[in-house]
Amino acid sequence: MSKVESKLAELGLTLPEVAAPVAAYVPALRTGDLVFTSGQLPVVGGKLPSTGKVGAEVSPEEAKDLARICALNALAAVKSVIGDLDRVEQVVKVVGFVAAAPDFIGVPAVVNGASELLGAVLGEAGVHARSAVGVAVLPLDSPVEVEILVRVKSA
Repeated sequence: MSKVESKLAELGLTLPEVAAPVAAYVPALRTGDLVFTSGQLPVVGGKLPSTGKVGAEVSPEEAKDLARICALNALAAVKSVIGDLDRVEQVVKVVGFVAAAPDFIGVPAVVNGASELLGAVLGEAGVHARSAVGVAVLPLDSPVEVEILVRVKSA
C-alpha cells in the first residue's frame, strides 16, 4: 500500500473506484509531469448523496463534506493515470465550484473540504493555489464539483 493510501486509511478513508464520466471526457489526463482532472462530483457508489443548492436544500456543512468526497474522487482519477499516488509531487491548483443559493456567500468555506483533505493526505505536497466559484447549477444538480491539477514525479 502506498504512503498516501496508508494516510487515507489512517483517516478512515479508502480510495474509491474512478467515477464514470457523465459526458464526453476522461476523468484525468496526463501531459508531461502534469495531471489534470476533469471536474469531479461527490459520487459515492455511483450516486450523488445530495442534490440542490448550497444555502437552500444543502447545508454548508454537508456541502463541505461533499467537497471532500470530490477531492477523494479526484485523487482516484489521478491514480488511474499514474498508478501510484506517492508519485504526486505537488497539488498545483484546485478549482471548486459550488451551486449556491443566490444569497449564499460561504463558497470558500465549502471548498475548504477539498483543500483540507488534500493537505491531510499529502502534507506539504497538498498545499495549492485555489479558486472557489459560486455557480447557478452543476451537472446532475450536484451541490459541488472539484477539479485538481497535480505535478508528478517521472516514472
